Amino acid sequence: MADHDEFVRLAQTYRRELLAHCYRMLGSVDEAEDLVQETYLRAWRSYDTYEARASLRTWLYRIATNACLTAMEHRARRPLPAGLGAPGASVHEPLGVPATDIPWLQPLPDVLLDPATVVSARGSLRLAVVAALQHLPPRQRAVFILREVLSWRAHEVADALGTSTAAVKSTLQRARARLDEVAPEEDLVAEPSSGDERAVVDRYMAAFEYADVDGLAQLLCDDIELDMPPYLVWFRGRKHVFGFMESKVLDMYGAMRIHMVPVGANGQPAVAAYERGPDGVRRAHSVQLITPQGDRIRRITAFLDPGLFARFGLPGVLD
Repeated sequence: MADHDEFVRLAQTYRRELLAHCYRMLGSVDEAEDLVQETYLRAWRSYDTYEARASLRTWLYRIATNACLTAMEHRARRPLPAGLGAPGASVHEPLGVPATDIPWLQPLPDVLLDPATVVSARGSLRLAVVAALQHLPPRQRAVFILREVLSWRAHEVADALGTSTAAVKSTLQRARARLDEVAPEEDLVAEPSSGDERAVVDRYMAAFEYADVDGLAQLLCDDIELDMPPYLVWFRGRKHVFGFMESKVLDMYGAMRIHMVPVGANGQPAVAAYERGPDGVRRAHSVQLITPQGDRIRRITAFLDPGLFARFGLPGVLD
């Protein structure tokens, strides 16, 4: 019988990067954590037969990938609002009722990963990239991630998935073609720059906290996009996004009604926003992922789910 302590000592090294891998596959932190647990359970049960023909890391990735494929057999893709319909035509359009029946794409808190993983894999973890991957059928998604993200050879992918090298190559070709259809090229290949990110986030936080309308207007790119899961309504273009923020957010809350805390998610800057209620208590409101472009902002995805705060190690209520 294999030694349990030895297995744990060797395998635990890869837990956080396996979490990132399962998240890319599933688009859900909750499901990714479950699949990592499933991976270790499967690995422990078959550890006696592990012959080290491949590295332990590669072996665990094979198990994790196939566990994800099994889990995805009866699951729908996890979208963002921008991937479901046309943008809102008017800033006065009501948000409507939250679409809680849709399994929305979730953000991945950087605190759940090793700093080295955040740095080395941040390009493949960006929310826009993970959202684009959700458009791929499960096996195409697996092949694309193993080949393009993990840089496995075609025959290694074929061996892991129980298929042929020729099938892997044709599957990868179809995956690339599909991604070209659903995502702008810059979303898939452009590495995020870190030079001005901190300054952009600081300006964004200050604009909201002090209801600085002019400061916010100067931050937004002409082609900015804003979506707010679990609401289906989303906006594209500086006129519509700024108009929505001005009429629905800044006017509603006013100066000092919003308090923001900088966090990190999907290897990109984010903020956790607290709303001060009439009783003076600041309660969790949203986690907002920000995509800077130079000294301005190109995309904001605001997850209006206070339940996410615990994932970031943040309280639901601020003292």
